[in-house]
Amino acid sequence: MTRTERRTRRAAQVTGVGVAALLALSACSSDDSGDASATSGASTSASASAKLSGTVTVFAAASLKESFTSLGQEFEKAHPGTKVTFNFGGSDTLAASITGGAPADVFASASPKTMAIVTDAKDNATEPVTFVRNQLEIATLPGNPDKVSSLKDLTKSGLKVVLCDKEVPCGAAAQKALEASSLKLTPVSYEQDVKAALTKVELKEADAAVVYKTDVHAAGDKVEGVEFPESADAINDYPIALLKDAPNAEAAKAFIALVRSADGQKVLTEAGFLQP
Repeated sequence: MTRTERRTRRAAQVTGVGVAALLALSACSSDDSGDASATSGASTSASASAKLSGTVTVFAAASLKESFTSLGQEFEKAHPGTKVTFNFGGSDTLAASITGGAPADVFASASPKTMAIVTDAKDNATEPVTFVRNQLEIATLPGNPDKVSSLKDLTKSGLKVVLCDKEVPCGAAAQKALEASSLKLTPVSYEQDVKAALTKVELKEADAAVVYKTDVHAAGDKVEGVEFPESADAINDYPIALLKDAPNAEAAKAFIALVRSADGQKVLTEAGFLQP
């Protein structure tokens, strides 16, 4: 082989190596580009979920006050720039406010019946979903001085008993339990929500009240709880829904997701709520 031929062959080899190197580099660049694109996509997705901002207005049953307040703080911590405001009260009153045009993002009711007030008016954006259940319990003065041990004991003469209004879920459940036991009870007052009924006992303005287990739990040593078997026949389902024309729908959906998540359910069950 002449010197010229060897030179030509070597040039071809170098050219081949160069082409291979360029192809490899191109492939790497392509892969890097793909990875960067995927990373960018993930970042964009994470960024999108982190972009929640503004106020989420939640109308919720009074019995949810402690657990929802805790979840609201958790939500704000997870989504800086957001704020969760609550309107706690009797579910029937809240439902009437919503159908009357009160601006809100989420409604969490203490019964399907009161949620139906909103859905019948077509003021919901999503179908209501049951997220917890609640059971009744008798709240007495600390130490249970009147020795209340059953629902029947509440009918004793001279005992000052408070019930929730019959239109409020806790009141409707109490009436159901009393009717199932063929008991008649005339309370000293009917209260607009379960917290108001419990407060009467805490202030010693009443000897006992029929409230939820969760409220007895939240009251700590301010009251004493007495369970009664009839409560098993009057357990309330709690539905939650996104509302139509919600001012902050995306953040509201995220809050509902938190309530239904494992973390949310843990907070609720620790407060005494039953699993749905």
